[in-house]
Amino acid sequence: MTAPPAGPAGLPSDGLTGRLTGLVHTLRSHGLRIGPGESVDAAAALEVLGLADRERVREGLAAALLHQESQRAVFDPVFDLYFPLGVGAPDGTDGPREDGDDAARNALRERLVAALAANDRALLGALAGEAVDGFGGYGTPSSGASGAPGSSGSDGWSSYQTLSRLRPETLLTRVLAALRAGPSGQRTGEAAFTDRLEADEIRRRIEAFRDLVRIEARRRVAERRGTQEIARRAVATTADRVDFLLAGRAHLDELRRTVHPLARKLATRLAARRRRAARGTIDLRRTLRGSLSTGGVPMRPVLRRRRPARPELVLLCDVSGSVAGFANFTMLLVQALHDQFSKVRVFAFVNRVDEVTGLLTHGAADPAGLGGRILGRAAVTGWHGSSDYGTSLGEFAERYLDAVGPRATVFVLGDARTNMSDPNLPALRQITGRARQVYWLNPERRAQWSTGDSAAYAYAELVEMHECRNARQLGALIARLLPV
Repeated sequence: MTAPPAGPAGLPSDGLTGRLTGLVHTLRSHGLRIGPGESVDAAAALEVLGLADRERVREGLAAALLHQESQRAVFDPVFDLYFPLGVGAPDGTDGPREDGDDAARNALRERLVAALAANDRALLGALAGEAVDGFGGYGTPSSGASGAPGSSGSDGWSSYQTLSRLRPETLLTRVLAALRAGPSGQRTGEAAFTDRLEADEIRRRIEAFRDLVRIEARRRVAERRGTQEIARRAVATTADRVDFLLAGRAHLDELRRTVHPLARKLATRLAARRRRAARGTIDLRRTLRGSLSTGGVPMRPVLRRRRPARPELVLLCDVSGSVAGFANFTMLLVQALHDQFSKVRVFAFVNRVDEVTGLLTHGAADPAGLGGRILGRAAVTGWHGSSDYGTSLGEFAERYLDAVGPRATVFVLGDARTNMSDPNLPALRQITGRARQVYWLNPERRAQWSTGDSAAYAYAELVEMHECRNARQLGALIARLLPV
């Protein structure tokens, strides 16, 4: 499906159909799997729901298009771009104001206090629009420059600039005072507990207002530069497409929650591959003998039955720095797949190697603390904290080479950055000489291999190295590379 052309205000030019197809196209570009069936369901939902209630439309399209609750983080901002609250500047505003317009800012803050105290969502939305139009514009104003009806024009709009000028987070005390001044603000003997609940509620309302400001600024920029462009650049992608080396704590927490569903899917694929592999090849001798009863025509081929033993798996993981998130997620995924193998052994290293199989099994109920347990209980660092692949590979070959046998597949997880130390290729050659297969998963982009202190291409001459930057790539590689 191709994205529809954009109209003069940055929105699709072919009406409601264009907005829906643009929404679907953008969601697909962010990694959401939406097929023709879901698209047809979304169109049917729009026909039934109409456009009178925007939030109802949002929930109806989400129900038709999404498969997981976590996908709302992508869907909601994209929906706000294709089905905005309005077009152009809010009615009655005069365009971007000067930084020193304190009177206008104070007046808006007073109205914001009243709206937060009353929890008037319609008024909060209107105030968010006024705030962006009044304090978020940057560049040289020029009347009608945005091409949107009612817009006063500006080079752009910034939610950060709007919020830094308006500072809604400083209004907590004033909103609480306004609440307590009303008829429902009577004090009781449980005043301290009530105060805390009220403060938490006001903080939630302020954060919701900040979100409205971000949505409004994004909408205004989309009208100027095009909805598709802003949706591609300004909307966060799903956690499974975020690079491991760039993932923050929130993304890693979300990925940990996907470990077991992903493991179940991969286990199903591995079991199917194992069933196909167990069929074996044609036993020509027995097939010809059986064909005597059909005049020499081999109507029923006889297969040699294979009885393959479940393979062994060895993980050798760099747990230093930003690579640790990639290694920890992979360890958790393999641990969830342990029933598919006769034996799984996991080793971690920074500049020393230690076996962490026991820590991984013991900590299955606390995946978020895995990295801390490894660094706290395992001997993975020496006199410095930088990764040293050469020393670590040498120590593994010296102490743990018995873990690698002819049935073992070894996965090395790391960026191959040696901090200018000896890469110790002979040690890796020893490991590959004993293993059934060795794979190296590198979380860096291929373009960065062997740049700076990276020895990636030197290692790649000895083992099969794969780029593995995000959870989606990891799942595909595990499904393809794991032995059966």
